[in-house]
Amino acid sequence: MTHPDARAVADADAVEAALSLERFARYVAWAGGDRHRAVELYTLNTRVSEALYVPLQALEVALRNRIHAVMTEASGAGWFQPEAGHVTDRQAEQVRAAIAELTEAGKPIEDGRVVAALTFSFWTSTFGREQDDLWKRTLHRIATRDGKFLSRKAFATPLTQVRLLRNRIAHHEPILYWDLPKHHRAIADMTRWLAPAMDDWRATLDRFDQIHPPERMRLARLRDDEA
Repeated sequence: MTHPDARAVADADAVEAALSLERFARYVAWAGGDRHRAVELYTLNTRVSEALYVPLQALEVALRNRIHAVMTEASGAGWFQPEAGHVTDRQAEQVRAAIAELTEAGKPIEDGRVVAALTFSFWTSTFGREQDDLWKRTLHRIATRDGKFLSRKAFATPLTQVRLLRNRIAHHEPILYWDLPKHHRAIADMTRWLAPAMDDWRATLDRFDQIHPPERMRLARLRDDEA
């Protein structure tokens, strides 16, 4: 019979072998050299990342659908096409790339399909400073807080951090040192501002509070530009 401590060391060896040394070393450092604890932290990081999938999905779907609905009402079908004049040069590139992918897949170029094919980066770009006039003129209608429209900055600031968090999760990077309860609340808040029904749906499936420790984990940051 294998001793539990020996099994823990074997598990740590297997995980370390499967990961890059640099990546696992971060968890070892957080665990003060305890490699078994490092595996536990890596596992928790994975479980928390999984738990954030539903809130992130709810926000992304609500965001793109509200922008699409408001812009279609204001500017008509195909509002996202570069020639319509509502997107930045970078967004125009993303639109062309999405259309090219649909064309290559033999799918019809319909507004709904293009909207679904556009990346989260495209949607978050609509909150940049260069889109301030569009926000004041039209985009502010996408969301309300306590019955009032929001400023672009009130939405852009938390959304930027959510985009960074989403990207880290997508690339299986460590996120435990982030203030995840704060960002989870921000995701829920923004979803509710956009579409209360979507936030109600999120709440029925959201397991973040059950997975993440009650208090924020105090772990050393890996980079200065992340929260």
